[in-house]
Amino acid sequence: MVKVQLAIVVSEFNYEITDVMLEEAKIHASKLNSTISHICYVPGTFDMPLVVSHLLQDSAIDAVITLGAVIKGDTNHDIIIAENTARLISDLSLQYKKPIALGVSGPNMTIEQAWERAKIVPVRAVNAAVNMVTRIKKLNETQRSQNETIIIK
Repeated sequence: MVKVQLAIVVSEFNYEITDVMLEEAKIHASKLNSTISHICYVPGTFDMPLVVSHLLQDSAIDAVITLGAVIKGDTNHDIIIAENTARLISDLSLQYKKPIALGVSGPNMTIEQAWERAKIVPVRAVNAAVNMVTRIKKLNETQRSQNETIIIK
């Protein structure tokens, strides 16, 4: 198994939920023999892309995991936050050619739903990051003959 170097960016907003998410991510990364070299806190989910951009510049980091909980309020602010954050994170992944796992739950989510997802979302995000790094490394190492189909799993 490839040892994957991870960084995690955690939203301080809704910290009672994101702290649980961070602990679950740490436990799961350890189970997958991955190392977390950086844990960076940001004020809110919307603030993640700037820190993610800085982390992706470090050649020692294979992937970044984002952890946040965007909970529905009285307006559509949660939708704006979640959609823009996801779009910017996706753009950064393509720009730097490194996986960024979107471990942000929401939008349009109640506090109860956020708690229900607090232990599920980070595990899925760690799995996605580790799997993507592993598969990209395999893809980069693979030589294809003329009529051979390559399956990376």
